[in-house]
Amino acid sequence: MRDYSDVEIEIENTYKKGRSTQTLEFVKKMHQKYLLFDISINIQSIFNKINEFVDKSDPDINLSNYHHAIQTAEGIRADGHPEWFQLVGLIHDIGKIIFIKGCDEDGTSINTQWGIVGDTFIVGCELSNKLVYSNFNKLNPDMKDSKLNSKFGIYKIGVGLNNVLCSWGHDEYLYQILKKNKIDLPEEALYIIRFHSLYAHHKESSYNHLLDDYDKKMLGWLKLFNKYDLYTKKDEVIVNPKIEKYYQNMLDKYFKTDLFI
Repeated sequence: MRDYSDVEIEIENTYKKGRSTQTLEFVKKMHQKYLLFDISINIQSIFNKINEFVDKSDPDINLSNYHHAIQTAEGIRADGHPEWFQLVGLIHDIGKIIFIKGCDEDGTSINTQWGIVGDTFIVGCELSNKLVYSNFNKLNPDMKDSKLNSKFGIYKIGVGLNNVLCSWGHDEYLYQILKKNKIDLPEEALYIIRFHSLYAHHKESSYNHLLDDYDKKMLGWLKLFNKYDLYTKKDEVIVNPKIEKYYQNMLDKYFKTDLFI
């Protein structure tokens, strides 16, 4: 899994465009543009639309995000983890629904996904050489700005990940949706959703100098979720009516009304 040695050119181009465009200024603009919560949609419609979306940055699977969601949740359930953790497995990628209001220019459409998918990274400081395709780091305009290309950049030691900005994508978008709509999930769930693509943190330990005690407490949850997010992926469909009913009941419990996205 996550073998980028023989990756298709489309995946490489997705990372190249994202790395060269996702600056501190760009991320701030995306927050202003997309966190308006001006569309109302129910959770089932989100899943139906997500079923149309195949992640161009992911070399591990050719199935839709809907099937990956079920596989992830089923892996978590099989190991006896609590319901909220299963739900995280089910919904962790639905922030990709941003494509229904996105555009090619922002990389937030089905055709150009670099503003939705892929490993995230912290903007406002140097880009880690542990990032996937770190050779593209030099293409990021912020790396020519002495205020933004140092180890700490605009941040201070121990600032905490809740006080930094990550490259724009489905993680942050879904986190903000859940917060805005006051979905009843534990803080661990929201943290996982917000940072599950920040591999430079939970896999490579590139941001230890920015972590606070809260981040250190939450790191175990990120690592645990990563196990299910990555290693349940298979190019086969495991969905059946009984499984779908189980997760539909769960969605009905947590998402009682339409979501503003």
